[in-house]
Amino acid sequence: MQILQIKTQKFILKFFPEIMIKGSSAKRQMSAQLYDNLLKLLNKITSNIKAKKFLDKIEIVCPIECLEEVRDVLLNTPGIEQILEALQFDNMQTLDDIKVKVNEIMKDKIQDKSFVVRVKRTGSHDFKSPKIEQTVGGYILSKNEGSKVDLHNPDIIILLELIHAQLNIITLKHKGLGGFPIGTQGSILSLMSGGFDSSVASYLTMKRGLKTHFIFFNLGGIAHEIGVKQVAFYLWNKFGSSHRVSFISVPFDDVLEEIFKSTAPSYMGVTLKRLMLKASTKIANDMNIDALLTGESVAQVSSQTLRNLALIDQACDKLILRPLSTMNKPEIIDIANTIGTRRFAEQMPEYCGVISQNPIIHGSYKRMKEEDRKFDYTVLDKAIENSVSIYINEVVDDIKNIAKIEVINEIKNTKYIIIDIRESKDCIQTVCKTLKIPFYKLKNEFKKLDPNEEYLLYCEKGIMSQLHAQYLQDLQKCKNVRVYRPKD
Repeated sequence: MQILQIKTQKFILKFFPEIMIKGSSAKRQMSAQLYDNLLKLLNKITSNIKAKKFLDKIEIVCPIECLEEVRDVLLNTPGIEQILEALQFDNMQTLDDIKVKVNEIMKDKIQDKSFVVRVKRTGSHDFKSPKIEQTVGGYILSKNEGSKVDLHNPDIIILLELIHAQLNIITLKHKGLGGFPIGTQGSILSLMSGGFDSSVASYLTMKRGLKTHFIFFNLGGIAHEIGVKQVAFYLWNKFGSSHRVSFISVPFDDVLEEIFKSTAPSYMGVTLKRLMLKASTKIANDMNIDALLTGESVAQVSSQTLRNLALIDQACDKLILRPLSTMNKPEIIDIANTIGTRRFAEQMPEYCGVISQNPIIHGSYKRMKEEDRKFDYTVLDKAIENSVSIYINEVVDDIKNIAKIEVINEIKNTKYIIIDIRESKDCIQTVCKTLKIPFYKLKNEFKKLDPNEEYLLYCEKGIMSQLHAQYLQDLQKCKNVRVYRPKD
């Protein structure tokens, strides 16, 4: 018996519908940008990728061993509406060639099930699409006892594309991310806190084709900065790594101290947001970026009433996008869960930089001007001057450099207890006792452990383990925790 060996996998990518309704020039520019983005991303997996751009689609052919990695990239690349997985066969000249090949591929899938054949045909042939459907369907039916044809409600739909002499048998269909290709809609600077809102807002602008840079105002020390860098890196790596973006960290502890000195308690929250926008505007101007992004939602907290948002916006002359402005928290959490940032947000240390006493919910324009005059803006200027910018792709090495946590590369005795903090069910095996505590449970579960033991946190790349070890040391004053990162 001959065993069919498939060496390559074909993907047919359909463009986001809003791309297709653009004028011819814009459509060409967007499809070309998507094509370039895909080549950058897929060449990181393997150089043995074949890609071809058409007016209404892009076709990708990859080695079968790269199938899952390539599929993951395609599912998370903005600009793609639908992804069809197909097996490609050339030199399909006759109906006999087609019917035999389709049956060879599909016979196991339609065994004892109902099916229907649907065909799209391009080119000059002696037969029309209905004739292909009838011939292929009849042949399959005759060769597979127990299967039957159902034109209206089949268990299996056999999708075929015949393009001249090339036959594509569609095996799977996926919904793509949609949106516009990154690089077609300019750049934006996202005020990133690492929580639910700013992470989801950043994802939405990336999906819309905006090259999204990140700015972080540090109120919580190294642990908080590492955590925010990590979620920013995750978003970029998953949805936007076709383009290089920056992560800017601004030390804001002195700014916070000045707010406490000069600002009335009820206006502290609004003042803090205004100062963040002022700093972001200055940095965005230096980067030639036209717009800012926040995760604010109307009325979610006291500083986000319409009046207070208006007061905050007065602090800068940049366009401010707030894609979450009319969403409620459950909707935001649902998106975070879908895109994979929920776990980061749930374990992110909470830093309320300013806890206003009786915070104003309907601020006064006149009073805001008075509070603004009392603030010493040389403090803000110094914070901006001391900001640090890195490229987001450098964040892994940067985290290793700034973390103060001791890293153990080799275990020479059994005095440690290893805590595997990975989200997966896998658990590392060593000579030491090992516990399995996912990172999102660690903050609470670590308190229950014996404080007299020595613990090593483990994850695959050492980023999460350094973050949480730093957090446990800085905020819970745990001195008995280190990081275990085996040598490669």
